[in-house]
Amino acid sequence: MKVYQTKEIRNVALIGGNRVGKTTLAEAMAFHGGVISRRGTVEDKNTISDYRDVELERQQSIQSTIMYSEFEGTKINMIDCPGFDDFVGETIGALRVMDTALMVINSQNGVDVGAEIQWRHAKAAGIPVMFVVNQLDHEKANFDETMNQLKEFFGGSVMPLQFPVNAGVGFDSVIDLLQMKLLKFPANGGKMIVEDIPANLADKAEEMHSALIEAAAENDEALMDKFFEEGTLSEDDMVRGLKLGIANRGTFPVICVAAKTDQGIDRMMDLVIKNCPSPAEGRAMKTTDGKELQYNAADPFVGFIFKTAIEQHLGEVAFIKVGAGEFSKGSDLSNTVNGSKERISQLLVFAGKNRVEVDKAVAGDIIATIKLKSAQTGTTLVMKGDEVVEPTVYPDPKFRTAVKAKNSSDDEKLGAALNEIRKTDPTFLMEQSKELKQLIISGQGEQHLNIVKWMIEKQNKIEVEYYAPKIPYRETITKSAEAMYRHKKQSGGSGQFGEVHMLVEAYYEGMPTQSKYPIRATETYDLPWGGKLIYNNCIVGGAIDARFMPAILKGIMERLEEGPLTGSYARDIVVNIYDGKMHPVDSNEMAFKLASRHAFKEAFTNAGPKILEPIYDVDIFVPAERMGDVMTDLQGRRGIMMGMDSEGAYQMIHAKIPLAELNKYSTTLSSITSGRASYTMKFAEYQAVSADVQSEIIKKYEAEHDEEE
Repeated sequence: MKVYQTKEIRNVALIGGNRVGKTTLAEAMAFHGGVISRRGTVEDKNTISDYRDVELERQQSIQSTIMYSEFEGTKINMIDCPGFDDFVGETIGALRVMDTALMVINSQNGVDVGAEIQWRHAKAAGIPVMFVVNQLDHEKANFDETMNQLKEFFGGSVMPLQFPVNAGVGFDSVIDLLQMKLLKFPANGGKMIVEDIPANLADKAEEMHSALIEAAAENDEALMDKFFEEGTLSEDDMVRGLKLGIANRGTFPVICVAAKTDQGIDRMMDLVIKNCPSPAEGRAMKTTDGKELQYNAADPFVGFIFKTAIEQHLGEVAFIKVGAGEFSKGSDLSNTVNGSKERISQLLVFAGKNRVEVDKAVAGDIIATIKLKSAQTGTTLVMKGDEVVEPTVYPDPKFRTAVKAKNSSDDEKLGAALNEIRKTDPTFLMEQSKELKQLIISGQGEQHLNIVKWMIEKQNKIEVEYYAPKIPYRETITKSAEAMYRHKKQSGGSGQFGEVHMLVEAYYEGMPTQSKYPIRATETYDLPWGGKLIYNNCIVGGAIDARFMPAILKGIMERLEEGPLTGSYARDIVVNIYDGKMHPVDSNEMAFKLASRHAFKEAFTNAGPKILEPIYDVDIFVPAERMGDVMTDLQGRRGIMMGMDSEGAYQMIHAKIPLAELNKYSTTLSSITSGRASYTMKFAEYQAVSADVQSEIIKKYEAEHDEEE
């Protein structure tokens, strides 16, 4: 393969809903570019994309697939993205490094849920979008209705570059509004035939052509002046105006294809090359210090690893967007995360499951390498200097479950398998919770974690089960209480003796200092699980020797790690040690630690103990007509409405919801809105639960505790 220069590269992400034909379109583009000599199909399970076992079994994209095509002296890098929002991390990672998104629309169904959701991701990324209306050869294809929906959902800047002559079975022709010609596509992708526009379509074509001219002129003052002077623009002028409009998201063109039968693919690729920005003309890659990398091959090399994958026969593969400079096989690079050195042993260009080894890559290109020592997704590699590319921001997880191996002997292997998945999927999180005594995994939805389960069981041969995760409650007190405990043990020889008197108080910012017992020394601890412990030494007269005070603190800390109500962490407590007794022979650190544990438990129990639960800020993006259903459901989840914002036909609901009520919420929300709503959730705070909820939590804990015993 030749070394393509920056201006000869186009980077496009194929996005859209599920089963709109993205994988089929990518296959057609690779075929028309000569990258593959024979086309595969999703049904025959032989496409160069969607080649992984889980994708072949389910016949849907699970991971993004990096591909390329070569056409008219230009390299088109493509990333085929999954359609389901559960795998949104793959789409966000792709949109981070590509320069244009091709939104594929199924002409039978028009704008579907996936298109709405992925449009929002593209908008958030600030990436230009071109619409590709696919499956125009289907008997139910309806281009006019699809156009109406595109304008309704995405605005008046959606502008057709073509319209079909004979949508439906036998589709083979479009009117091209840039060339103002009829383009006829022979069956199975033969050479395109250019003809004059039929008389019966001339008026419609002229009207749409004029609208396209105006849209192109609006993107450039010089073109606008020329348009006013001459009343029209040439095709080259229109392309220049459209290219500017596409790059600044002022125009969203629409192209017509039937990917399965190879209709319109050549012209689509030609339009991508002529109208989509090259890396140098698109968005600059930014560094953490605010610098913009201009994709200049003459600058020092900077590369950003935007994706890591495990590939059969290759192992771990790092996919890199070259932000500046160029590099070759044998290059020595620095990892700006940890300062380690990386030797580039191979450079690969991926076409899905096919790979080609190359010698060099330049700024703006997408390249892959293997056998890196420590570089992972999000790592910046440099030849010199210390540039660090801004990391990709992935959404917080919104679905969690506990997992365990059915055979306990597989526990270690399960942990290793989950760590491997974590390497390749930034939206998948895992935590061995000491507090909950569970292995908790989190992802973007139930389907996301079901795929994780499939991979563990099918690929790693480990049988696992999912079960409900516990809630990380906190315990605290609401008033003051005193308690004492004497630990006394005698069993021959030296015994154990320690007596501790303490006063506990509820801690809050700005609270007054108690004056009942003069404080000699204060220690403040920010607890690892949140909140504070204030430890006051109020001992006078040597009732307890100073050498035993650390042991007393240790006993209290142990009880904080296992609160008296539910075994959850306790927080926000002031402990005043004001009296006690020692024995000249039998007192030791263990005795005072045990005495303080028991005294603390009694004082805590008498101090109006409360359970605190984690509350999350939840933002729900929902169609206006489904608002009532969503709000009714929120009320049943003890949700508190915090406000609303509107965005077109959608409403954004801001609410606070307890984590205990969010179990499988993504599945429920999808069900009640037919998949059209989405949401994000982020930890906000801990709040006290009501008395009835507290009673239920304690009863459940006691029942589970009895079963374990």
